Parts: sequence; structure tokens; C-alpha cells
Amino acid sequence: MNRQEVFETLKVDEGVEYAIYNDHLGYPTFGVGHLVLESDPEHGQPVGTPISEERVAECFDNDLNTAISECHALYGQGDFDSLPDGVQGVLVNMMFNMGRTRLSKFKNFNAAIAENDWKRAGVEGRDSLWHRQVTNRAERLMVTLEEV
Repeated sequence: MNRQEVFETLKVDEGVEYAIYNDHLGYPTFGVGHLVLESDPEHGQPVGTPISEERVAECFDNDLNTAISECHALYGQGDFDSLPDGVQGVLVNMMFNMGRTRLSKFKNFNAAIAENDWKRAGVEGRDSLWHRQVTNRAERLMVTLEEV
């Protein structure tokens, strides 16, 4: 999986902000959808506080590592690592967006992934509230799956 390609795709999907802002749920966030954690030096800083490109890249790298680890946990490390790069990229994007708890509930989608049935996974991914909520992103990801 090409990390830089995933970064560029997620910058489009999540947006990238070089200042602290409140996300749609009111939580302080910056960078590529990075939720400010208590352990972050930015914790407690006001909305509008500038964040450097280097710090955004550092947090993204950590968040991407987390999404990949969560994919390993959900799909099995060896199984996930053996998937085609395009499938890995789609799953990491979905994990980054939803987290393991939500993605693990995609039973039919995940069954299709386990069977390497990318076309059926695309169909199952469209049959979700997630697809209705982030339609453009979800549709692009499902088309990517179907084209693997």
C-alpha cells in the first residue's frame, strides 16, 4: 500500500486544516481529521490555534498507523497484508473514517472481502448508512474495489 497515495486521498476525503477547529460533533480537531487527544500538546488550545505542516504530517502518520493496526485487528494481519494494494487502501480509508467498531458491523461486506469477492463487497458497501452519509467518498471507494 502506498502511504503517500493514501495520505493524498484522505486529504481530499477528510480535508486538511492547519489550525484547530471544532468538527461536526464539536470536538477540537486539526490536520487530516485528527481529534485532539489529552496527550497532544495542542490539548486545551483554542479554536484557530495554528498547527505546523510538520505536526499535521506527524499526527497523520500516527493516525494512519492506527488505522492500519485496526485493519490488522479486524481482518487478521496476514490476511490484510496479502490483500491487493487497492483493497488495502480502500479498507484503510474506511477504517480511518469509521473506526473498527463501525466497520466491523459491515458483516456482508467483510464476508465478501474475506472471499476476495471485490464486486460483491462493492455492492454490500453501498447498502449502508455510511454510503448514504458520505456518498461521493463511499461510491468512489466501492468503484475502486470493483475495479481491483
